[in-house]
Amino acid sequence: MNERIYTDVRFSSLDLEPALLEGVRDAGFEFCTPIQAGALPIALDGRDVEGQAQTGTGKTAAFLLATLNHLLRQAPHVGHREGNPRALVVAPTRELAVQIHRDAEVLGRHAGFRMMVVFGGTGYEEQRRKLREGVDLLVGTPGRLIDYYKQRIYDLRGAQVAVIDEADRMFDLGFIRDVRYLLRRMPRAEERLNLLFSATLSHRVSELAYEHMNAPTVVNANPERVTVSRVSQKLFHVSREEKIPLLFGLLKDLEVTRTLVFTNTKRSAEQVASYLEANGIRAGMLTGDVPQRRRLALLDEFKQGGVPILVATDVASRGLHIPDVSHVFNFDLPQDPEDYVHRVGRTARVGAEGDAVSFACEEFVYSLAAIEEFIGEKLPACPVSDELLVAPVVPRRGRPRRRAGRPRRHRPRESRAGSLTEDRM
Repeated sequence: MNERIYTDVRFSSLDLEPALLEGVRDAGFEFCTPIQAGALPIALDGRDVEGQAQTGTGKTAAFLLATLNHLLRQAPHVGHREGNPRALVVAPTRELAVQIHRDAEVLGRHAGFRMMVVFGGTGYEEQRRKLREGVDLLVGTPGRLIDYYKQRIYDLRGAQVAVIDEADRMFDLGFIRDVRYLLRRMPRAEERLNLLFSATLSHRVSELAYEHMNAPTVVNANPERVTVSRVSQKLFHVSREEKIPLLFGLLKDLEVTRTLVFTNTKRSAEQVASYLEANGIRAGMLTGDVPQRRRLALLDEFKQGGVPILVATDVASRGLHIPDVSHVFNFDLPQDPEDYVHRVGRTARVGAEGDAVSFACEEFVYSLAAIEEFIGEKLPACPVSDELLVAPVVPRRGRPRRRAGRPRRHRPRESRAGSLTEDRM
């Protein structure tokens, strides 16, 4: 299938305020992606949208432009208190919230709105102080948003736009009760613009839209293929012991630049990162327990090319726009088929090409059938030749797993991968 990433619809042809068109030009946008071309005309007309599109196809710009345009054209609600948010964007993860805020600052640079992001893990008092100073567009994660709301730092009685991003992920992470809490503190659905976007729209997500939106129009910009068509996908059947040598063999032979290596567990991420560092390959590690300040700094360094390889668990697989990722490695085959789609979606962003390489070992091969059924195609299997298996230098602390008779797990000593990353950031 020859998927078209961009349409013939120009942003300049849309009913956008001049200040936002300047922001669009600053961002370097000219033509809309399918989700933008489908959703923006509806949302700019003041109607609710329930949007579905693959990751990396422009959902964020779609809902930000619609939100800012609505605020520019509509007077504040009667009774709105100055300094309280007129628009709320709720995101499931801290990294995604930060990315949305950055995009909002670019697109809304000439609109004159005060924009802020709040998230857990760091900056509690600083965020609290800035929020007290007043905000028009507030972006945040559910927990921190509710925390400040219950302290009466802000209220939502004057909210004119509600945006829920990655709604399916809200369910996966157990945030849906928090989302409903925030939506119920806003004016009625008919009195605000409601935008819900997600890579997948399940029955539970559509039920959320039915409860808290005003007859939304469903815009499905997904192609027939679930995964991005410009991603070249490969599969290697390997044993656990062969995964590290195969990774090094592929890194040597392929033209990799900015690379993501996904694992299913923190322990596996530590093992991969420590091997990379021990062999002179600078690598960062992103897992759920990495402190927020360190996490954001690591992502910035990865985006800027200071760290060529990022080893991550699924905390990094959704919602992040990291440009120019050439390869995604599924070191551990994900157990959830949707996670496969989101991991693969980190490459081939907005029209680029990329490669996704998956390792199916005896521990995780059982999820392969579900993944292939979900994406509607077989992953092409490649032979594992002796030339592809490169024996790496073993880290001083930590040893590779091995077998002696029946399989047994080897519990390595604490890895130095985290400290190596921190020392070099």
